[in-house]
Amino acid sequence: MSKQYSPQSDGFGPLGRVGLAIDEIDAPTFFASPSRGQTTSESDLLVSVPGYVYLNLEDLKCFEVVDRQFQRWGAIFHNCIAIHPSNPAFPARSGATVLMGAPKTGWLEATFLHPVCFVKAFVTSSQRLVLSAYDRDNQRLTQVEMPGPNLAGSDSQIPPNAPLSIKAPNIYRITFSAFDGQFTVDDLSFQL
Repeated sequence: MSKQYSPQSDGFGPLGRVGLAIDEIDAPTFFASPSRGQTTSESDLLVSVPGYVYLNLEDLKCFEVVDRQFQRWGAIFHNCIAIHPSNPAFPARSGATVLMGAPKTGWLEATFLHPVCFVKAFVTSSQRLVLSAYDRDNQRLTQVEMPGPNLAGSDSQIPPNAPLSIKAPNIYRITFSAFDGQFTVDDLSFQL
């Protein structure tokens, strides 16, 4: 199933609503700060009951490689760095820190130690961007697409920091892909 971003709709049809507020979630909310220099086993995870996890990116350092800092919250990142955007075309939605795919451009991945059912992020991209969700066997469950760039200061009808959300049972991995493009991800959250 693939859905496309539409600024005239209420978001993404059955995939979710634009502007979903954390206080509307009917589950405990966890504000997840990154951990450094600690090894974490799955049994040490703080989030073991269904809940909503909002990743606090502000405690990450600029140009820090992001991989296992949120492991205790159930998320591991691949090809990801934290940046403070200096290019005004890529504004942060909140705070100063966003995630970007690097060292390879055009993709960023997160894997979940326990299945999640909902993922939401705010993205700004120089190209068409696809957010895909996969199950434990790496079979694509669903995806949502932002059909074109949404850089700040451009004539795009899609505003910067456009919300993308994806909903499916048993999501174990997500990917953000913008073929040969740059993009930023802010205010990433997920529900167990």
